Amino acid sequence: MKTLSKSLVLLFLLAGISGIYANALENRKTQTETLLNLHPDKRYIKVALLLDTSNSMDGLIDQAKAQLWEIVNELSYAKCRGERPNLKIALYEYGNDGLVSSEGYIRQVIGFSEDLDEISKELFSLTTNGGSEYCGHVIQTSLNQLEWGSNPDDLKLIFIAGNEPFNQGRVNYQHATANANEKDVTVNTIFCGDFNQGIGSYWKHGADLTAGDYMAINHNRATVHFASPYDDAILQLNIKLNKTYVTYGEQGRTKKALQSEQDSRAGSYSKENAVSRTVSKSSHLYKNSSWDLVDAVEEDAIEIDELEESSLPQELKGKSTQEIDAYIKTKQRERQSIQREIQELNEKRRAYITKKKQQENTNGLESAMIKAIKSQAKLKNYEW
Repeated sequence: MKTLSKSLVLLFLLAGISGIYANALENRKTQTETLLNLHPDKRYIKVALLLDTSNSMDGLIDQAKAQLWEIVNELSYAKCRGERPNLKIALYEYGNDGLVSSEGYIRQVIGFSEDLDEISKELFSLTTNGGSEYCGHVIQTSLNQLEWGSNPDDLKLIFIAGNEPFNQGRVNYQHATANANEKDVTVNTIFCGDFNQGIGSYWKHGADLTAGDYMAINHNRATVHFASPYDDAILQLNIKLNKTYVTYGEQGRTKKALQSEQDSRAGSYSKENAVSRTVSKSSHLYKNSSWDLVDAVEEDAIEIDELEESSLPQELKGKSTQEIDAYIKTKQRERQSIQREIQELNEKRRAYITKKKQQENTNGLESAMIKAIKSQAKLKNYEW
């Protein structure tokens, strides 16, 4: 009986100790999760671009197409507490008679995405037609549909561009901007026309309600692209860069073709615009882990030994896991070397273009957006 009693006491003690230890582990886990929530691994710049695609906005759409890559490049230079944030862009069109009237003539072209090629493709798909422009409605729609998140370090911005009165439609813009404030989203307004006319039609008030920027641009002005002595060398490096992509999976070939198509689209505006896209492709913001093995392995999106033979490109079929791994690492080193060369040339290009821009009045979408982003980013410890 004494032995049994001692055994029971020992069991109770062990159970108690186990319970204390389990509680301690649970507390530690909770504390760790709290810290991770407060200091997440990834910070994002989230930009929702709301573009008026009514008949009078052809110039605005052209500016967006021509200036996308320079905007992306400026954002790639940002840092927050010593780290480079990631980028997500969403695109909406509104004010187009080809859209559904019951939904306010609004369409989500693409939700928040890090796929810059897809964003470019969708931007180039936009055409103008019509219509009725409801600013409050499209702002509220973007707030409802997009995953803005709750990370206090994220920079969350809406840019809405158009030229009709800001107070049209059944959704009050003041209510929409109040909801933006609740989500820590800043609304920036870009009036396509005279500065004072935009003030008189409530565009400035729409921005003021979230401490955003109000800007007026000449949307019909052709984008000025600045050539530099480094452009040809950067474009030659782009050819080499494209050869480092190793497709896999069902969408590999399709996405590789899309990459090439968007290279051509950028070049259709000017050689300098193609250079800007190449610079974007050399930055940390250009990610293709869904179809490129080099990015997928680097981001731990796949395991090489789990790849099916049918998903591999022709040059890797029949290869062992070790051979595939060696091939990918070789391509990774090649890409990193090429990207460094592009970045080094781009530093010289930026210095050259900065001097040129000082002599030119750049009253366009790009300069308006970058100025607003940088001023608001300072409030969250972002720097360039």
